[in-house]
Parts: sequence; structure tokens; C-alpha cells
Amino acid sequence: MEPIKIDGAFGEGGGQIIRSAVTLSAVTGKPVEIENIRKNRKIPGLRPQHMLGIKILSKLCQAKVEGLHVNSTSLRFFPSEGINMELSEDVGTAGSIPLILQVLIPSVSLMKTSLKLLITGGTDVPWSPTSDYTKFVLGEAFSRIGINFRTEIKKRGYYPKGGGCVETYITPCKKLNPISLLERETKSTRLFCSYSKIPREIVENEVNNAKAILEQGGFSCQYSVQEESALDKGFSLLVFSHDTSSVTGSDIIYQGKMTGIGEFVAKKFIQSDIGIDIYLSDMLVVPLSIINETSVYRIKQITKHLETNLFVASKITNCKYGIGKLDDGFEVRIVGASDS
Repeated sequence: MEPIKIDGAFGEGGGQIIRSAVTLSAVTGKPVEIENIRKNRKIPGLRPQHMLGIKILSKLCQAKVEGLHVNSTSLRFFPSEGINMELSEDVGTAGSIPLILQVLIPSVSLMKTSLKLLITGGTDVPWSPTSDYTKFVLGEAFSRIGINFRTEIKKRGYYPKGGGCVETYITPCKKLNPISLLERETKSTRLFCSYSKIPREIVENEVNNAKAILEQGGFSCQYSVQEESALDKGFSLLVFSHDTSSVTGSDIIYQGKMTGIGEFVAKKFIQSDIGIDIYLSDMLVVPLSIINETSVYRIKQITKHLETNLFVASKITNCKYGIGKLDDGFEVRIVGASDS
């Protein structure tokens, strides 16, 4: 079978195209060829943090891979049959564990295989969801689709040294379900905060600011603040909620400045008052693109990552999608092309 060609410069032109393309390739069994990899980035081509997820996935679906090396601007991925595995892997840097899991969780589950993975690297790093977001927000949304995983954050890993450790167990998908997530109704939120090598009073001040803003917005807030050992100074904060018609989260990490972090997260959460938050919107495209029914969700804005994933998914699965403008945001509809 000739590989489906994907232009890696489309949309945001970053690592998202690679992750989505190889995931859908593994799930559908269709080979892909990605050209112009990360063409829009300052340093084009594959970086080390992109390679580990592809390497692990190639083991899981016994794939033949061409062009898998640092700075490669072209990749060919030929998947075979998925197998159950138990692995221990090390990113070797503070590379994002959550971004690697974005590839592995839907791939493994939708191939109807299982994976037990112990992975070392960055748990809460820039340009990536936090590990708590992956566990509590993505985990909830995926479970409604039929994709289930358990994850335990054994040690935090911040930039630049990493050294964090996450254990994840992914189970086979038994049945895929379409979703409808249109509007947040709950007024109950949960807040998780983890930190290392930052004075507790500074941390608690930001958490209290977040709580106060949430309460002023009419929300109750159940919260947890934990000091956890890490190689570097770090801070991770997540506010989230879910009910029958919404799954929303807002997260942030420390990047040299603590002042205002709590306020930023709380206000961002309050603004995400319809079906899902903007970051979840692109993560759901891959599994929804293979469900032979209509899924619908509402979001505040259309991101480049969402546009990119819709483009890649339609190229590989032939799914259909539409985006409609609402008074307070947008509605996305996806009709998958094959029922797994």
C-alpha cells in the first residue's frame, strides 16, 4: 500500500502533525509519509522529544520506520499488527511525557492492545499539557469515548533536568462512543497544585487567589496542595470540572515568575464555560475521526492545533467535519469514516 502523504508544514506546522499522523496510521493500518516536518519552527525537523513516542509506537505496532533521526524532515511509517507490551523508557531530557502519552494512549487502546509503561522525563514542562491535565481532564474525556488508562505520577520532572517518572497502564477499547459536550452546568471545581523548591507561602498565595476568583465566579472549589521532590524548582496548577455535558480544564506551570499564576488559571477556567476547553478540542479529533457516528462539541475559539488535527484526520480516515459559529464560541461536528 502506498503511504498517504501529509504536509508537515500545514497549519501550526509543528510536532502535532507527526503525533496525529503516526497515531492514526497505527490505528487504521494505513502507512503515512510526512514531509516538511516542523518546517515552520526555528529548528526544523525531528527533535529528540518527538522521536521517543514514535519509537515506542513502532514497537507496539511492529512498524517499519524510515527517516527516524534527529533533524529529519521526512518520515515514512509502515504499521503492522498491534501487540501487548510492558516497557520502561527514558526521554533522556525534560522532554514532555504528556505529549508522548498523547500518541500512545489512543493508539494502544484503539488497536485493542494493552501497554504498561514506566517513563522518565518531563512531567510538567513548557509547550505541553501538565501530567495532572492528562490524568484528570484528558482521562475523563477519553473514558467517555471508550479509551481508558490509569496513570500515576511517581516523581515530578521540571525543565531543564527532567527526571520525572510516570507509570501508565492503557487497556484495550471495548466500544467506541460518540460524544456530545455542549455546555458546562456544574458549579463544582477541583484544584490540584504540586510544587518543588518554592516557598510554601508563595504557592499558597497563588492557590488562594485562584480559589477566591473561582468563588467570586460562583464556583465551589475542592483543592489539594502538595510539595513533591524534583530535581528542579517547579510548580504545576490545574483547575478542572466535568459534568454530563462538559469536560473543561485550565493548567499552568512555573516559568520563572509566580505572581499572577493563580489568577490566570482561574480566569481561563471560568471563560471556558461551554463544552470543552480549547486544548482538549484538538486531542479528541483522532479517536472521533474513526467513530461512524456524529460527535459534537463546543469551544470558545478555533486553534491552529485543532485545524491541524482535523486536516490530518480527514486525510487518513476520510472523516467529515464542520465548524459553525455560535454567539459565544464555535460548534465542531465530526463524523468518522470507519467503526473500530
